[in-house]
Amino acid sequence: MGETVEGIALVAKDGFSARYDLDRARGVFSRPQHQLAGEGYVGRILVLETVKGGVASAWMLHDMKARGICPLALVFNSVNPIIAQGAALADLPMLSGFDQDITSLVRSGDRIRVSPGDATLEVMERGGCASADSAISIETHASQSNIRNVEEGLNNA
Repeated sequence: MGETVEGIALVAKDGFSARYDLDRARGVFSRPQHQLAGEGYVGRILVLETVKGGVASAWMLHDMKARGICPLALVFNSVNPIIAQGAALADLPMLSGFDQDITSLVRSGDRIRVSPGDATLEVMERGGCASADSAISIETHASQSNIRNVEEGLNNA
């Protein structure tokens, strides 16, 4: 759900709770045990394992968006209906439902494009290095994730 966005990925094989993992005033992961502790999330595309918690994370997303201290988009291996409602309320792009572990396919620092309407995630550049060899496109659907080289546009970069 949401509009297509492009930005820098912040990736961890960890969960996500807006209530317990984030310092929502400073825009950083604050729980010391979180793999992204100390990392800023504002304007980044978060790529994480799953969602933790319930309704608090949902309304906090709306509050974070209203104050301009929010991620650019959320990408998860799995979600719950509450976070989906929260992302919709916050008008925050979100993508999930991959058949492969998205936290293993995308790396922190990759420039990615999240297209919820097309149910695709494209890795445009690997850690700032644009090349057709390292670019991939991942489509979400119930049966299988299709990974293919994305050459169009990268050869001209």
